[in-house]
Amino acid sequence: MADQRPRPLQGPYISVMTNRTTNLLARGAMLFSVGVFLALVLNLLQVQRNVTLFPPDVLSSIFSSAWWVAPCCGTASAVIGLLYPCIDRRLGEPHKFKREWSSVMRCVAVFVGINHASAKVDFANNVQLSLTLAALSVGLWWTFDRSRSGFGLGVTIALLATLATQLLVHNGVFQYTSPDFLYIRSWLPCIFFAGVITMGNIGRQLALYEYKLIQEKSHQD
Repeated sequence: MADQRPRPLQGPYISVMTNRTTNLLARGAMLFSVGVFLALVLNLLQVQRNVTLFPPDVLSSIFSSAWWVAPCCGTASAVIGLLYPCIDRRLGEPHKFKREWSSVMRCVAVFVGINHASAKVDFANNVQLSLTLAALSVGLWWTFDRSRSGFGLGVTIALLATLATQLLVHNGVFQYTSPDFLYIRSWLPCIFFAGVITMGNIGRQLALYEYKLIQEKSHQD
């Protein structure tokens, strides 16, 4: 009778993906690429609606954005996406809520929708807009995350990103139309929070894929 035992996972792809350092770099590169893509698309939306204004001499691409926006967002996305599963392991709280790619894609779609609302939906005043986006952002966390570590990291990174944006606007790098919170729009922390939760979910899903590959390989060995 033919041997029905499962064959060991082989091939260069499996070898590479089960190497921890290589996998870390691969996940970072994928997160960076996603961050760059989302930054270009979402920043284009903000610029077209005149929510964000850059000096004319820095608009150097077809995406109507300064050259440094996409790399900065990509780098931040990689750091956030790698940090979330790392914090989960440190706290001993593996995140298992809605851990499938379909849920991650829905999370990305909701994040894009929140950003779209901030640029295109007309509200009576900025307070109403900010409260609505805050509720949507917390709803995104509750629907796709629900972890205390995810909420804490989201709030912390959103506050730091808001502070960094304040400094950039204060130094004349770019500006917001109708600022109502010092130099920026009051809803900006909500966008940052939703973006952090989204990239954290992508990072967790990529880390889960790595974990499954390593487990399968160890069982075969």
